[in-house]
Amino acid sequence: MLSQPIISELEALSFDNRFVRELPADGETKNYTRQVNSACYSFVSPSPVSQPKLVAHAREVAERLDLDDSACLSEKFAEIFSGNRLLEGMQPYATCYGGHQFGNWAGQLGDGRAINLGEVVNRNGQRSVLQLKGAGLTPYSRTADGLAVLRSSVREFLCSEAMYHLGVPTTRALSLVLTGDQVVRDMFYDGNAQFEPGAIVCRVAESFIRFGSFEIFASRGELAELKQLVDYTIKVDFPQLGEPCPKIYAGWFEEVCRRTAEMIVHWMRVGFVHGVMNTDNMSILGLTIDYGPYGWLEDYDPNWTPNTTDAEGRRYRFGHQPQIALWNLVQLANAIYPLFEAVEPLKAGVDLYLECYQRGYSRMMASKLGLAESVNARVDDLIGDLPAVLQLTETDMTIFFRQLAKIEIPAAVLADDTEAQLLDAVQPAYYLPDQITEEIKAKTAEWIRRYIAACIDDAKPDHERRAAMNAVNPKYVLRNYLAQQAIDKAHEHDYSMIHELLDVLRKPYDEQPDKEEFAQKRPDWARHKPGCSMLSCSS
Repeated sequence: MLSQPIISELEALSFDNRFVRELPADGETKNYTRQVNSACYSFVSPSPVSQPKLVAHAREVAERLDLDDSACLSEKFAEIFSGNRLLEGMQPYATCYGGHQFGNWAGQLGDGRAINLGEVVNRNGQRSVLQLKGAGLTPYSRTADGLAVLRSSVREFLCSEAMYHLGVPTTRALSLVLTGDQVVRDMFYDGNAQFEPGAIVCRVAESFIRFGSFEIFASRGELAELKQLVDYTIKVDFPQLGEPCPKIYAGWFEEVCRRTAEMIVHWMRVGFVHGVMNTDNMSILGLTIDYGPYGWLEDYDPNWTPNTTDAEGRRYRFGHQPQIALWNLVQLANAIYPLFEAVEPLKAGVDLYLECYQRGYSRMMASKLGLAESVNARVDDLIGDLPAVLQLTETDMTIFFRQLAKIEIPAAVLADDTEAQLLDAVQPAYYLPDQITEEIKAKTAEWIRRYIAACIDDAKPDHERRAAMNAVNPKYVLRNYLAQQAIDKAHEHDYSMIHELLDVLRKPYDEQPDKEEFAQKRPDWARHKPGCSMLSCSS
C-alpha cells in the first residue's frame, strides 16, 4: 500500500457513483420543494456562489482521496468544493429520508441543505461520498434556503476532525470554504435575524445512509424500495455478511446495533453530547453524523444538553444518550420489520445492543481508571459511585481523568493520607474550589482511597497505568468556548485559530506543552455566553 497521496490534479479523482446507478431516482428533475415518493434521491445541482475562498482543509481526509496539498490549495479546489464547478464523473444529488424528531414522526425530511457530489474510489479501493453542506436548495429544503453560515460550518469542520482523532467513529470533513455571500439567520429564533457570512463544508463518509432512509419507505408502504435499499446497503457497506436474504438481514441489523453501541460508548468516554439524536441523524454505519448543537461536558452533569431546543425536555442529554440510541434502533427495527415478518431476529439485535453497550461501557470506564476490567468487585463499585462523586461540585470531566492519572500510588500509600493530600491531584478539575465543603472533601477522598486500593490490587506500575489512562482520556477536546473564539476571529477574517485548533486536536492525547491554553477549564465569562454554553439548531 502506498503511503503518499499521488494526485495533484483534481481531474484525476475517480468516481464510481453506485448509489445513483443502482437505486431508484426521483422522476422529477425540476428543483422545487415537494414530497418525493418511491425514490432514494433527487438529482440537483449546487447553487452558484459569488466568491469561493478556501479557509481550511484536513490533509488526512485529502490523503484518503489520494489528493496532495497542491491540489487542495488551488483555486480550482475552492470552485469545486463550493459547488461552483463540477468535475467529470460527478452526479450531484440530494437524498430522501424521514425521521423521528424529538420522539415524534416528522415525515419526509431529506437533504435540505446537503448535496452529494459523487462517490470517489481511491487507489486502495476505498469508497468515499463527497457531500457539500450548505450548497443550496433541494426538493427537501422545505421552508429553508439550503445554505449554511460560517459559525456552524466552522463547528462542523473542526468537530468532525476532532472526533476522528479522538478515535470516535465519525463522518469526516475535507474542507471549509467561504462563499462570499451573506445569509440571513435568526440564531436564537427570537425574531432578530441578521446577515452572516455563508460557508460550505465538504463532508466525507463511506455512506450517508441513515435510519430515516429506511423509515420513509416503511411509512409510505413502499416495500419494494425498502428492500432495494436494504439489499444495496448490505452489498455495498456490509459485503462481509453475504448475499442479502432474511438470514443476512438479521445479521445486518445485529451489526448495526453493535456499531451503534460502540459509537455511544465512545461518546460517553470523551464526554461528547450530540444534542440532536433524531433518527434522521443516526448513521447506518454507526458513525457520528450531523454536527449541530453538540458539546463536550465541562462540569460533569449527566442532565446537560447543548441544544436550546431541548432545554426543557432534555431528551438528548448526555446521560440519556444510550437509551435514545436504543429507542432509535427500535424505530429502525419497526421500519425493516416487513422484510422479516418475525420479531425474534429484530429483538435479538436490540438485545445485542444492550449487551454490547453494557459490556463496552464497563470496559471503557475501567480503562479510563487505568484498571483491568475485572480485578475484583471494587472496580464495578468504583465505576458505579464515580458519577455521584463528580457531581458533588462542578468538576471538569476531561481534566479530572487526566489529573487522576497523576496520582503516584506508592507515594499515596506512604503519605499521611490526609484529605488535602488525596484531593491535591484532582483539585485543578474544580470550577469552584472555594465552595468545596468538608463533606465534599470527605466523600471525594473516600472514593480516591478506594481507587488507590484498586490500583494496588491491579499491581500495575504507575507509569504503565498513567500511559494507559492518558491513551483513552483526552487532554484536548473541542470545548464550545474555544470553537466560539475561533468563530469570532473568523468573522474578523482571521482564520488562524481554526488552523491552530485543527492542529492541536490532531493529537488530543498528547501533552503539547506549548498548547496548554487549549486544555484549560471553561472560563467563567463563557459560562452563559452565546455559542459557549448551549447552541441552537440555526445554521
